[in-house]
Amino acid sequence: MLLRSLLAAVVTTIALAAPSLAQQSGRELYERRCASCHGPDGAGREGLGPSLTGAGAAAADYQLRTGRMPLQNPQAQAVRKPSVFSEEETRLLVSFVASLGEGPPIPSVDPGAGDLSSGQSLFIANCAACHGAGGNGGAVGNNAAAPSLYASEPQTMAEAMVSGPGQMPVFGFSEQERNDIIAFISYLQTSEAPGGIDIGGTGPVPEGFVGWFFGLTGLVMVLVLLVGTGSSRAR
Repeated sequence: MLLRSLLAAVVTTIALAAPSLAQQSGRELYERRCASCHGPDGAGREGLGPSLTGAGAAAADYQLRTGRMPLQNPQAQAVRKPSVFSEEETRLLVSFVASLGEGPPIPSVDPGAGDLSSGQSLFIANCAACHGAGGNGGAVGNNAAAPSLYASEPQTMAEAMVSGPGQMPVFGFSEQERNDIIAFISYLQTSEAPGGIDIGGTGPVPEGFVGWFFGLTGLVMVLVLLVGTGSSRAR
C-alpha cells in the first residue's frame, strides 16, 4: 500500500513537472532563435519584433508552422514558406510563448462537420473582401496583401481566425462557424471548374474582363477577315 502511494506521488510529480520542462526547453530554443527580435522575455523590441505577451499558442503555432517566423527582414510582410523548425521544436516554442500570458489556445477544427452553404455565406461576408471571391488573395492596402488560401491547412486557417495575424482582424466565430468556413475553403481548394478555364479562380469580375477581352478580340479579327475578303473580291 505504501509503495503504491509512493508510485502515485512520483507519477503526479512528473505530470506536474512536464509542462515546466517543456517550457524550459522552449525558452532555451527561444533564446537562441527568437530573442534577438522579440526580446529575452518576449516583450518585443522596437523596429524588430512585437511583444509576444498574450499572443497565445494559436498565434505562435500559426506563425511557426507556416514558416512566417523567423522573419529575415522585420520591415517586410511575413509570407508563407517552409518551416525551419521541426515538429518537436515547434511544440516547444509554442509551449513557451503560451506561458508568456493569456492568449488564444490552438482551436479545435473539424471541416467534416462544416456546412458548405453556411460557410460560403460567412466567407463572402467576412473573408472575400481581402482574400478574394475564389480565395486567391489580394491587396489590402499599406503595401500588404492577403495571401491565397489554396495552400492553407484547416488547422492554420482556424488559428488565423482566432489570432488575427498581420492586418487580419480577430474574428469571434463560433467553433461551428469556423468549421463551416474551413469546409467551404477546402471545397474551393479541391473543386474543378465546370465552366472551363478559371484563370486561377480570381473571381467573377476579372474573369469577366478576360472574357470580354477575348470576345472583342475575336470579333475584331472576324471583321478584319471579312473586310479583307470583300476587298479581294472587289478587285
